[in-house]
Amino acid sequence: MAEKTKKGKGVMGILSRLVKYMFKYYKLQLIAVIICISLNSMAAISSSIFLERIVNDVITPGVANGWDSVKDTLFTIIGIMIGIYVVGLIASFVYNRIMAHVTQGFLFHVRNDMFAKMQSLPIKFFDTHTHGDIMSIYTNDTDAIRQLISQSIPQAYASFVAIITLLVAMLVSSLWLTLVVLAGVGVMVAVIRLIGGKSAKYFMRQQMAIGKTEGFIEEMMQGQKVVKVFCHEEQSKADFDAVNDMLFKDSEKANKYANILMPTLGNIGHVLYVVVAIVGGALVLAGVRNLTLTGLAVGGIQMGAIVGFLNMSRQFTFNISQVSMQLNAVVMATAGASRIFGLLDQPSETDEGYVTLVNACQKDGELGECNERTGVWAWRHPHKADGTVTFERLTGDIELNEVDFGYTEEKLVLRDVTIHAQPGQKIAFVGATGAGKTTITNLINRFYDIADGKIRYDGININKIKKGDLRRSLGIVLQDTNLFTGTIMDNIRYGRLDATDEDCVAAAKLANAHDFITRLPNGYATVLTGDGANLSQGQKQLLSIARAAVADAPVMILDEATSSIDTRTEALVQQGMDRLMEGRTVFVIAHRLSTVQNSDMIIVLDHGCIIERGNHDELIKQGGQYYQLYTGAFELE
Repeated sequence: MAEKTKKGKGVMGILSRLVKYMFKYYKLQLIAVIICISLNSMAAISSSIFLERIVNDVITPGVANGWDSVKDTLFTIIGIMIGIYVVGLIASFVYNRIMAHVTQGFLFHVRNDMFAKMQSLPIKFFDTHTHGDIMSIYTNDTDAIRQLISQSIPQAYASFVAIITLLVAMLVSSLWLTLVVLAGVGVMVAVIRLIGGKSAKYFMRQQMAIGKTEGFIEEMMQGQKVVKVFCHEEQSKADFDAVNDMLFKDSEKANKYANILMPTLGNIGHVLYVVVAIVGGALVLAGVRNLTLTGLAVGGIQMGAIVGFLNMSRQFTFNISQVSMQLNAVVMATAGASRIFGLLDQPSETDEGYVTLVNACQKDGELGECNERTGVWAWRHPHKADGTVTFERLTGDIELNEVDFGYTEEKLVLRDVTIHAQPGQKIAFVGATGAGKTTITNLINRFYDIADGKIRYDGININKIKKGDLRRSLGIVLQDTNLFTGTIMDNIRYGRLDATDEDCVAAAKLANAHDFITRLPNGYATVLTGDGANLSQGQKQLLSIARAAVADAPVMILDEATSSIDTRTEALVQQGMDRLMEGRTVFVIAHRLSTVQNSDMIIVLDHGCIIERGNHDELIKQGGQYYQLYTGAFELE
């Protein structure tokens, strides 16, 4: 995932976009939080301001004239301070309650938006990003943002308000001492830039390394059987050590710099406190007239001003340190936000189609659209030229005309592919791995778009057909089955969400899956977990066929659906597929030539080109590559 997103590059750009994202959902709540944090922050520093009054208006006169003379003043100051602290306490309670809701609600919206975005992404995105890395965005990156929103932003804003308020108060109290503090702050800023900058760089790298590590772990988890079969455990450990070592080095350096930053700033703050005390004491003893923001004050600097100023300077440097403490969280959250926005900014799958699939029936002797389900489908084709609408019955006539395609612009995978599958025909693709068999089916359902040529469906250019309607007209059974957590009935119904239980049972019977389902403890209500780990490969494939059957699509794509099951189960699966294929246009990809002999046309591919075509008997007579494959003189790789 890109470190910088298209919109809002750099740390400040990403933070700005993140804040706008928050205001999109919680504008009023965040305004209330800003007000409450401001009140709480100013209440927290009010003690420094009142400390000067207590020394000058209470302690000094009380020592000189007796405590009775300052009793009313003392009670007034204490009453005001109590009132201010109560307001600060209420503000703190309110903003913490609001932020708890805003934080979790914001993450709820982020996850929803990411998942919704993921559903719109093309297959190419998932082919080029590891699943573990994508999962890391949902977990580690969103957690980094949670810490930023719930802790870092409120703390940083509170410190910012305190810094501004204290700076004004210090300037009002003494310009001479304020200049001393600002000189010390300049040293602190230089340290933050030096150490904090290095820490930030490695925290960014740490966040990326976490994604890579999770991607590697996810890959190893999925391939654990292969690892053990080939005794690859030691090499896997070595590979993981390399990935984990990169994460360790980045994390170690990030935290090393982060851990020395606070003690360094703290010691600078202590030194500055001493320097302010010495300079302030010297000014008092020298009787230097006090220079403030409002001008030259009458008389020398008073002791109360020094006492109050010392407390303000300590709070000033403390709040600067607090801001620096949040830098690491900000950097980590920025790295996480950049990956989240990187996902959200991915270009969605384009769909310029306007031809839709509708239920059809005869109206006045012509095909037209019906509101109820009729079992007859038609393409609703609005013509932009004259504004008329025509209906073309869905028959499953698919034609590829001189199609070229490449996953990258530099290298073509298919060259000049021309195929015409007429309604009800069974077309088989044969060829070595990488010859382009699966690629052709990926072009028919528009997982990828062709580089040149035309693909027509019932005479309509498939670029004109909306992708959702195009794919609804296609059923597919893959070599790798994918089952979802839920009941068997739910997994069959996945093919058509409005299918009734009776439809699902009929589809299971057609696929030869009904018998084994009824033998399960809870039949169709049996809950599957872990991609159907409690079922055999053959049983999962039968459910996959049932899912395609309930979709009742006029075109079926069978991608090596029997390549990973035993011969006995293959017979059951083949029976189910034969029933499924009746009356449909079918594209079959198979390594086992016994499954394609009855095809109406067999197409032999080699390096993306069609080298032979014809039915089984015709190809045997030609004595070409298919003949050599069939007789065993040549084997598929």
